[in-house]
Order: sequence, then structure tokens, then C-alpha cells
Amino acid sequence: MVRHHVTRFDPGALAVPAGYEAHSRGFRRAAHVDGSEGSVHAGFATCELAPGGEVEGHVHAYEESFHLVAGSAELTVDGRAVRLEAGDCGLVPVGVEHAWRNAGDEPCRWIEMAAPQPRDPRAEGTPDTVFLGTAPADDAVALDVRDPRTRTLFRLGPGQMELDDLNRGAPVDAPTVSASMATALLAYSGIAVKMLVDQRLGAQLANMFMVEYEPGGVAQPHDQPHDHPLEECYYVLDGEVELVADGRRYVLRPGDVAWAGVGCVHAFCNRGDRRVRWLETQAPLPPAAHSYRFNRDWDYLAERRPAGRAGEGGG
Repeated sequence: MVRHHVTRFDPGALAVPAGYEAHSRGFRRAAHVDGSEGSVHAGFATCELAPGGEVEGHVHAYEESFHLVAGSAELTVDGRAVRLEAGDCGLVPVGVEHAWRNAGDEPCRWIEMAAPQPRDPRAEGTPDTVFLGTAPADDAVALDVRDPRTRTLFRLGPGQMELDDLNRGAPVDAPTVSASMATALLAYSGIAVKMLVDQRLGAQLANMFMVEYEPGGVAQPHDQPHDHPLEECYYVLDGEVELVADGRRYVLRPGDVAWAGVGCVHAFCNRGDRRVRWLETQAPLPPAAHSYRFNRDWDYLAERRPAGRAGEGGG
């Protein structure tokens, strides 16, 4: 069974999403992961807003997280507008009114994660996006990560994933990335993981984080793969990484997108000579325990079965 999908962002696939035609200007989206690939939890896409473009106020019946990868934008949340730059990211909770505007001279582009997976607006049934007709606010302010009103927004700036820079960082009472202090940097085996959107920012249905692999970095050796009771999406931003999924081998480069469904056995390895970085999401949120299942653990147990009972199985 194939429980994964590998694709690539194609600017030519950007198009006005169904239902947005009368409620936006200069807004386009390219879907990477939805139900057509086998996903049931994730809606993963790239969005673009042209200079002077906007999306009027609306609410979703799903949770939305985003990470700006190019340009700048103004995000209005509950009537308050904040200016965002590349590297900024955040969460729009279920049912919270928000709107987008690009007041700059360059297109703005962001990666978007929606959970649960949005409904097809062309199908019969209740819509899960409702437009309210309100325009984005005109008086946008710069993102202030110390303002408690922006605690669902996050800033990933230069050096934030460098261990040495982090150790020399600001005092605890002067956060530089988020008012929520959801700033932990995990580092192991040449890998750095930075949480961007999780429960500490208010997420209930999905998370988003940045991953960096040093040359030679591995999530698990290829002979020790793993899977999860959740879906993962990956968008490669820099470098080159090798992915093994369901026994198939891929080399992912900037602009490549991969999805691993529940039970997809997979592993990553950076065999190149430069650092690799990708944005990753998980939906649903990981459980409190057993979010990873490593084949090595169960192989070890099988190898230690008492002699003479190798053919016995459980029922």
C-alpha cells in the first residue's frame, strides 16, 4: 500500500480557489495535499497575493496556520491589522475572522496548512469558509512579538535555529520570536527542530515547525525507519534531502513537497555537503505518547523471542 505522495510547487498551478472569485483580488492558491492523494486530515498549499491584492474578511470551520516565504502582507485578525514579513508565521483559530492585503510592490507568498482538511466548496453540503464582506483594516502596525495580542503569531528570524546564537540570546523576559514563549529549539544527531505553531500558540488540530539537517544528519538510519499515527507534510526550502517512504527513495530539493500518511514508514537523510531546511506540519496533533513507532524496537523484541517459539503469533 502506498501511503505517501511527492510533488512539486508549480507556479503555473496557482489559481483563484473555488468560492473566492467574488471575495478576493489578486489571490491565488496551489494545492499540494488534499483528499486526492489519500489525505484525510491535511490541506497543504502555497498561496500568493499580488501587489494591491486582498482577501475580504472571512472565517473557516478549520484551523489555519501559515508561514510567509516571500514578500510582505497585512493580516487583519478580529479587526486588528499586523504587517508580516518573510519568516513570519502564525495561527488563525477556528471561527476567527481574518483578512489579507498586500500593500507592497512585490507578490507575497506563504505556505498554508488547514486542519481538518477543508471541504470541496463545489460539493453539496455546508460550506466551511464563510465570507463576511469586511475589508482588511487600513492601519496595519508592525508585528510586535512582545504584545500579548499577537500571541498567535511567530517570527523566525536569522540565527534562530543556530544553537550558539540561541545560547547567547535575549533574557527570558524579552522574547524575540513569540509572546507565547513557544521557542524551544530541539537539537539531536545534527538536526535542529524549531516549533512555530503548536498548542502554546493555541493550536488544537495541527502543528507547524521548521527542520534543519546538517550534512550527515539523519532522522533515523534507513535501516531503522518509523511511522506515526498522524499525517505529515513537508515543503523543502533549502538544500537537498533524501526521503525513503514506503520503501521508495526520493531526492527532494527546494520547492518539492511530500506527504506521509498514517502508517507510512519513512526516514530522511542529508547526504549532501550543505545544510537542508524544510517546513513540516502534523495533523492531527501528536498524542501525549506513542507519536513515533520505530521498527527497530519491534525488530529487537522479535529477535529476543524464546528459542523454539519463533513460529508462534499473537491473536
